[in-house]
Amino acid sequence: MHIRPSRVLRKLRAGEVVSCFKLNLTCSRVADLASALGFDCIWVDMEHTSLDWSDVEKIILAAKTHDSDVIVRVARGSYSDYIRPLELDAAGIMVPHCMGLEDARFIVRTTRFQPLGRRPVDGGNSDGLYCNVPFVEYLEQANEQRFVAVQIEDPEPLDEIDDIASLPGIDILFFGPGDFSHAIGVPGEMNHPRVVEARRRVAEAALAHGKFAGTMAGPDNLEELVDMGYRFLNIGADVLGLNAYCTQLLEQFRSQCGKLERASSRNILDSSGSRL
Repeated sequence: MHIRPSRVLRKLRAGEVVSCFKLNLTCSRVADLASALGFDCIWVDMEHTSLDWSDVEKIILAAKTHDSDVIVRVARGSYSDYIRPLELDAAGIMVPHCMGLEDARFIVRTTRFQPLGRRPVDGGNSDGLYCNVPFVEYLEQANEQRFVAVQIEDPEPLDEIDDIASLPGIDILFFGPGDFSHAIGVPGEMNHPRVVEARRRVAEAALAHGKFAGTMAGPDNLEELVDMGYRFLNIGADVLGLNAYCTQLLEQFRSQCGKLERASSRNILDSSGSRL
């Protein structure tokens, strides 16, 4: 038996661009919908949300129904915080705020099996098909079909960005422009020269060492990012979609109600006048 192959890795290794959709809400039905619509990957966030492990498990099961991967951005912590999503059968994890080479080495050591690292072995969970993948094959397949992303979102790791990118066991360098802009004192200025330069350096390092570059994208900069070498692109989020939809609905509602109220007021005045 074999563990489920990663859709993200299959596409990245073929030179294709991967679409990712971020969840801030805890409902697995959102993951079911987004993956059914065709997103390659669902981003589950445990750094900034109230998700618990039961929520994560349901989201992974929903996404797998449509052959979509799940990447879990873990909370910084112990090895248990890093490997639990993988044992629930997430296709990848993203570790925020990688601060340098030693930090990246610790991440590899705790999330990769031998010969890359010393990840604790179980195999009795969903990722190992509940002990139905032979022991050694499980280790080999997990190293081959599960991916590790580190977030470069501070200025400090840029001094060692090539060393980080060359580290076996790291698959994706994910540039976080929001936190990076905050860290250098220009919060929210996504096109500040230092942010633009850092974005370029991350992509160049990933390409130079055979790794993949990831970041946030939108219609305005999608082409630019792909030309720069980025292939793992988060292009939306559930809360942004709800914001846009609810805002549009309310604008239409208020506009229509305003017209109806003014028309009603005129009718009342006309009626009152005719009775005088």
